[in-house]
Amino acid sequence: MQNYSIQAIVVATGSYIPKVKINNSNFLNHTFFEKDGLPINKDIKTIVEKFKSITGIEDRCYALPEQKASDLGYLAALQAFESSGIDKETIDYLIVAHNFGDVAYDSNRVDMVPTLASRIKYLLQIKNPDCVAYDLPFGCPGWLEGVIQANYFIKSGDATRCLVIGAETLSRIIDPHDRDSMIYADGAGAVILEGRNGPQGILAHKTQTYASEHAHLLNMDFSYDTQHDNRDLYIKMNGRKLYEFALTYVPHVVKLALDKANTHISEISKILIHQANEKMDEAIVHRLFKLYNLEFTNPQIMPMSISWLGNSSVATIPTLLDLMLKKKMKDQEIHPGEKIVFASVGAGMNINAVVYQF
Repeated sequence: MQNYSIQAIVVATGSYIPKVKINNSNFLNHTFFEKDGLPINKDIKTIVEKFKSITGIEDRCYALPEQKASDLGYLAALQAFESSGIDKETIDYLIVAHNFGDVAYDSNRVDMVPTLASRIKYLLQIKNPDCVAYDLPFGCPGWLEGVIQANYFIKSGDATRCLVIGAETLSRIIDPHDRDSMIYADGAGAVILEGRNGPQGILAHKTQTYASEHAHLLNMDFSYDTQHDNRDLYIKMNGRKLYEFALTYVPHVVKLALDKANTHISEISKILIHQANEKMDEAIVHRLFKLYNLEFTNPQIMPMSISWLGNSSVATIPTLLDLMLKKKMKDQEIHPGEKIVFASVGAGMNINAVVYQF
């Protein structure tokens, strides 16, 4: 009999998709400005149509006014517990990835004290003090980095079960006068990882941070509308340079993870990539295959939810995973024995990738 070491295995998933659906048509009454404060001299319908052709987004979901990011994270975690029957008191680490904490509706004020992890532990009413709850702000790759940290805890023997949540309400910190605001959405996803002996689990991972030259490709700044009468800060991105950065570095990081796992791209059944921008994600995967002198010809390898869920940052990958495992994605399933890749890129600039076998 082959001996296996302890592996971090996904034993439960959950997600929460907010109830407020925002179609692209909702932006037709917006006034968008350039970075220099001048109105964009194009028909608004043309702007929205071009946005869809680039990002693939038609709809996105926003949280209800009474909900905050911690509420969404709690609901995703609750679904993971209820669907699996796992005792919540057996969780050793509760890790919550996010970028802006809790932001109330009709507000722009970040609230992170106490941490979202402590708030979610309170909402779940986990009594066990040995369940350590902490937050992980790491840009869009935050949830995947939480999975990597949980893997370390489990393989070291420090933990048996870890709950990793990604939750965000980006709709609360977007500039309504910035056309990039149409990208962002709200949502939450969660996984429970457990240490088990066997061939399944995390085979390898790789993370890199490119801060010296690229730290400010995503940042916070004032509204593009110079007549805006307050000093609130909004999420901003240098779209063109971010696109170029992702295409240059993400395929390389994914290949490093695959090499560590002694796995060829031809062995990978699915690539679950952060739902940032449809054209960008497709271009990343094309370049990844070219590193192996192959052509990316099967779009089924790369499941996409961005067209109807938008970009919910840390929530995109765990939500996509939950939908696939529960067979809620048309023509997209994950089967036992398959190897998949998780990959993300975001503010920092941070990139990570995980090779996982089901």
